[in-house]
Amino acid sequence: MSERKIAGIAAVLFDFGRVLSTDQPQADWQRMVRLSGIGEERLHAGYWGHRDAYDRGLLTGVTYWQTVGSEAGVEFTAERIAELIAADVESWAHPNEPMVEWAGRLARAGVKTGVLSNIGDAMEAGLRAQHAWIQAFAHCTWSHRYGMAKPDAALYGISVEGLGCAAGEVLFIDDREKNVEGAERAGLLAILYTTHVEFEVEMRRRGYGELLDIGTV
Repeated sequence: MSERKIAGIAAVLFDFGRVLSTDQPQADWQRMVRLSGIGEERLHAGYWGHRDAYDRGLLTGVTYWQTVGSEAGVEFTAERIAELIAADVESWAHPNEPMVEWAGRLARAGVKTGVLSNIGDAMEAGLRAQHAWIQAFAHCTWSHRYGMAKPDAALYGISVEGLGCAAGEVLFIDDREKNVEGAERAGLLAILYTTHVEFEVEMRRRGYGELLDIGTV
């Protein structure tokens, strides 16, 4: 299918967590608390305190969980680390169905789609193994492969180059304001994703209704 440009947009670039997937369900988080055995407060501190290093590829999935455990005074076994990695992947693997469905319609209609996600190596491998639909994106930029993370300017450039479009023709969607602002500084168009209803309202307000409705008639 030939490539299309609609309302000046040649490609739509998606964040993964909280955009293509839902937020972590509380039940999944509590599963990690139980597996870790270090308590919710210490897990929360370690999980998020070392996440940026994981996303940047400074830590692997194994060394990330070793670090989280060590900080809490616990040495996780290899088996427990494997369980924690699997539970972590599962917590981010719940599709945000309206966005996944829209991404599929865009691709089928000839509009390029891509993923730009701050994500660690084991997370990427696990999510790709679970979701065949990830293969439908024209280009995926997984932060750990490049030693950087959003909102580092160069990471947006890698995505734009991979999509083969001008930055000003790429619409980027992310759930974090700093990442949206980073995209805009890099010359992309960008929208903050909060709820799907609010996202659709903002899309139409900005004149992207045709893009939103693509493939529905």
